[in-house]
Amino acid sequence: MAKRKASMPFWCVGNPVGDPFGVAIMDRLSSLEVCDILCWGKKEKLIDFTSAHDDDLVNWDPKNPEDDLNPNSKTHKTLKELKRRMDKVGLPMIMITCNLHTNPIFRNGGLTNPDPKIRILAAKKVMRALRIGNFFGAKYSTYWVARDGFESQFAVPWDRCYKYIIEGLNLATRYIHENNLSIEHGTIENKPNEPRGEMFIPTVGHSLAIIERLDEPDFWGVNPELLQHEEMTGLSASAAAGFTASLGKLFFLHFGNQKPNQFDNDNPPLIGMDGIKETVGIFWILDQLKWNGHVEFDCHVLRTDCAPGKANAIELRKDFIRMCVEALRMTENVADSINKDTKISKMQDKMWNADPALADILSDGDIDAIRRAKIDVDKVLKAPLGIGRLDLAVNRKMFGK
Repeated sequence: MAKRKASMPFWCVGNPVGDPFGVAIMDRLSSLEVCDILCWGKKEKLIDFTSAHDDDLVNWDPKNPEDDLNPNSKTHKTLKELKRRMDKVGLPMIMITCNLHTNPIFRNGGLTNPDPKIRILAAKKVMRALRIGNFFGAKYSTYWVARDGFESQFAVPWDRCYKYIIEGLNLATRYIHENNLSIEHGTIENKPNEPRGEMFIPTVGHSLAIIERLDEPDFWGVNPELLQHEEMTGLSASAAAGFTASLGKLFFLHFGNQKPNQFDNDNPPLIGMDGIKETVGIFWILDQLKWNGHVEFDCHVLRTDCAPGKANAIELRKDFIRMCVEALRMTENVADSINKDTKISKMQDKMWNADPALADILSDGDIDAIRRAKIDVDKVLKAPLGIGRLDLAVNRKMFGK
């Protein structure tokens, strides 16, 4: 399988890495300084794309929601300079997402806020973010559930909250089409909790269900965060990848590492106590499905590995990019080696491709043929499957044996 293209977003590189119990450690960088690091990553042939929240690039003033349209504004001048630097090295911005979580005005949600005044502000901010994405030629726009959630079920207007999400996403689609923006598809990034106690769209399944209710379902897909968002509550990142890709709804994926049933670790890929086999499994599945979309990192430097100071602010972030890309390529190589192992393939073939004639009967839905089919029940019952032996063969390959 060819190496997939990689995107490193502004928010990953710009993150100074604080947490709820401690302040940020690394020096904060301006969006132009982050841009320079990303441009370095492009020149080093580590990354192919970048992405951003609107707030990663320029500040938002709710009292001036169309500042990006004023060529004399600081916002417009900053965006223009960012694009100049990115164009110089050929670094495209492939995705834009609207930040509806940082500003305290959205503390009770953006698209789903019960107050229509705040939903109007959210809509204006979304439209501004879409214009910014168009300025850079972005292909995708993502709706992350952010603060669209709750802590008390009694504070939610359940007869309207999902209607608000549908209205917000339909508005984004119409705005893109009516203004001929560059964005070709929207995606939903689900999450079970955090920063809210509960989210309105916690899983891939919820995302797909919402998409089917939108005015243009074909315009929308899912970009699950694997492993983090799926495994925070013990769900399977492998299942999320296989499900969305097999339905043609996996436009791209977010990538990092996670210890199951914990808070959102956002560790770099393969880094941490868990996740190696699950990560390899994801890319093996995507190889099986011939999925060749791009992989977007969504993680940050380990807080233990941060240090203050200007030199560290640059070099530690560069090393973070190197680590993420190395982990991606290592994973792809291991998944490819499993896929090409003839012993493993024979074991899978025995499991998956027995009795093709019977499989054809089922595919055809021929009821009479199904009724006539003779099955030796005792033989089927007594045949061992060998899944454990298959899994051990995969482990052996992963350990280089």
